[in-house]
Amino acid sequence: MPILIPIIALGAIALLCAVLLTLSSVFFGVKEDERIGMVRDCLPGANCGACGFSGCDGYAKALCDGTTDNPSLCIPGGDGVAREIGEIMGLTAGDVVEKVAYVACNGSCAPEERKYRYEGIKTCRAANMNYSGDRFCTFACLGYGDCIRVCPRDAITINEERCIAEIDPKKCIGCGLCAKECPNNIIHLINDTSTVVVKCSSHDRGAQVRKVCLNGCIGCGKCEKTCPHGAIKVENNLATIDYEKCTGCGKCHDVCPVKCIHFGNFICGAHFE
Repeated sequence: MPILIPIIALGAIALLCAVLLTLSSVFFGVKEDERIGMVRDCLPGANCGACGFSGCDGYAKALCDGTTDNPSLCIPGGDGVAREIGEIMGLTAGDVVEKVAYVACNGSCAPEERKYRYEGIKTCRAANMNYSGDRFCTFACLGYGDCIRVCPRDAITINEERCIAEIDPKKCIGCGLCAKECPNNIIHLINDTSTVVVKCSSHDRGAQVRKVCLNGCIGCGKCEKTCPHGAIKVENNLATIDYEKCTGCGKCHDVCPVKCIHFGNFICGAHFE
């Protein structure tokens, strides 16, 4: 009998707590919109933030709570995901402009482009803390693969011959994580319909560029003078393309004396040459 009394008391307390918790969940619980999970399942899970929200969960919640009514913000998901979200939310999906990343560096692994032998932690961010990296060009790709480690689709490799990061347009989903990770900010996102890119990021004067890289933009202005649509300008010693005006004629590529303007087709998955 002395043993049963505490057992019964504890059982009664446990039962009372269970009843109170059940009543609390019924009357005070916050019900989550079931559409959040449905939208989240449609998203690719890159959590890149390209939509403007804190990852896929943030975008799903924003759609369901009315923060945004645009189902076409997921660039990695493309038109297919936009249509699925539109069906769930009862919204009209617009056309998603797919993006693709490219590395704006035309350098090489030549010894004369290196100012010292780097023996530290093999990351671009660490190397960049030592005199802006081991390349004479402070705008160059350092080639230690920080972008590779954040890419969710294994779209980036290091070219063994040139020691420069290269992005496979067939695998790239345009999430932009590599662009955010690059300490030299030389990875750029553009529309996958673009056909011309400037593969250089140096803002040094032409004479200085030639001392450290044979393939860098020297700001000569030939591309600017040749472009029939005024789509390319030399600004701060670097050729810059206005993609709103560019028609992809390739004339700037043809006249570039250092071949730092590359011509290709992202949609077909072709590397720029």
